[in-house]
Amino acid sequence: MTRAAGSGAVGGVPGARRILAPLALAQFICSFAGSNMNVMINDISEDLDTTVQGVQVAITIFLLVMAALMIPGGKLTDKWGRKRCLMAGLVVYGLGAMISAVAPRLGVLIIGNSILEGVGTALLIPPVYILTTLLFTGTTARARAFGVIMAMGGIGAAAGPLIGGLITSAISWRAAFVFQALVIVVILVLARGIDDPLPPDPSRPFDTVGAVLSAAGLVLLVTGILAVDDDGRLALGLLLAGALVLAGFFAWVRGRERACREALLSTAMFHNRTSNLGLITQNTQWLMLMGVSFTVAAYLQVVRGYDAIQTGVIFTAATLGILASSLAAEKLARRRAQRTLIMAGFATTIAGIAVLLAFVAGTPNPWAFAPGLLLIGLGLGVMLTPSVNMVQSCFPESQQGEISGLSRSVSNLGSSLGTAVAGTILVSGLSTGAYATAMVALAVVGVGGLVAAALLPRTHPTATTTPDTGPPDRP
Repeated sequence: MTRAAGSGAVGGVPGARRILAPLALAQFICSFAGSNMNVMINDISEDLDTTVQGVQVAITIFLLVMAALMIPGGKLTDKWGRKRCLMAGLVVYGLGAMISAVAPRLGVLIIGNSILEGVGTALLIPPVYILTTLLFTGTTARARAFGVIMAMGGIGAAAGPLIGGLITSAISWRAAFVFQALVIVVILVLARGIDDPLPPDPSRPFDTVGAVLSAAGLVLLVTGILAVDDDGRLALGLLLAGALVLAGFFAWVRGRERACREALLSTAMFHNRTSNLGLITQNTQWLMLMGVSFTVAAYLQVVRGYDAIQTGVIFTAATLGILASSLAAEKLARRRAQRTLIMAGFATTIAGIAVLLAFVAGTPNPWAFAPGLLLIGLGLGVMLTPSVNMVQSCFPESQQGEISGLSRSVSNLGSSLGTAVAGTILVSGLSTGAYATAMVALAVVGVGGLVAAALLPRTHPTATTTPDTGPPDRP
């Protein structure tokens, strides 16, 4: 497959659908894994004789492992090849899903779901974004391709509670992991037809020390957030340790660069203002998505006593919103600048949280969640694609491995922070007050994302695309 295959419409280029199908399914199943356990909180805690907090820890560790290893995973694509990393990640992920399905206790579930599925995701997700960037050129064509992938990712995250609830209610929570393994098998079959547009470079060095330092720093930071409700002093110590380790990581990177040796992550990645702001919006988007998902799911099950299927059905509104706006990415990219779409997405999502709080407080009817969740889904779907497209397009082909790993790491760090922050507030006291506090905290984070989006340039010259960036923002 040559890069010319991406120059036309996704549906009109021979082989384009064959390329997108496994890539989009890969993003779907990884996003699904991050949210479907939210509706299994009661079932898993009862079956494995653990607590709500134990399940929250398992979910957060999965998201954290992804975030911590995504940068090394992106770097390995240059050394091993994008397709090889994709296939290896799928195999590791599938093994983790099967171990999770037969887990006799929480520790085994964490090994299968949190560790192995997290490692598999870190290996397979960077190739998804690198291959999409390389095979589809031009902002409109790439926005169309990323629109499909991000739609599947958004659907996986938003529909995870519904699909997981249906499977849990009809069979058991273990069957949800069997479902993941079956989807992985389908992706493996479909992915055989993908051709890597760039040859791997086995001689390329890998910064092992940098990988360990970056992963350790991220783990300490998020673990510190999780420890806030249990031990404030321990939490502070973990947060400070995480900050020091990350500072050591950047010092190590600068030292390798001064010695003209390849580092895990080039500091040049942070010299692009547009990319930096885009990464902030990505982190914030996934923080809000996973934070809302965990908060609402926990509230419905623990406070209102709904079962998995009832909880999943209520999330349908968010799923529909993400699906509608993500699939409209191509048309939106032609009509509006990416900065405009990201700002509109944040504004809509924040409004959705406000509507959710207002409606739920006024009535015990479960469908009071629908309007707010629909707005949240629409807002997130509108901005997920342009944020990714803007960041990826800031760098040439030679740096796609690095920026894809960094981009996905930042996004997954947002996912883990969303679950950790909102979950910590909820677990500290599952009541209406705690629920509202968690949602308000997510809205405040959204305001920060909106500010970052407002600082993005009105026009976006790219390094890897033709200058088809859509119209500039209107004053």
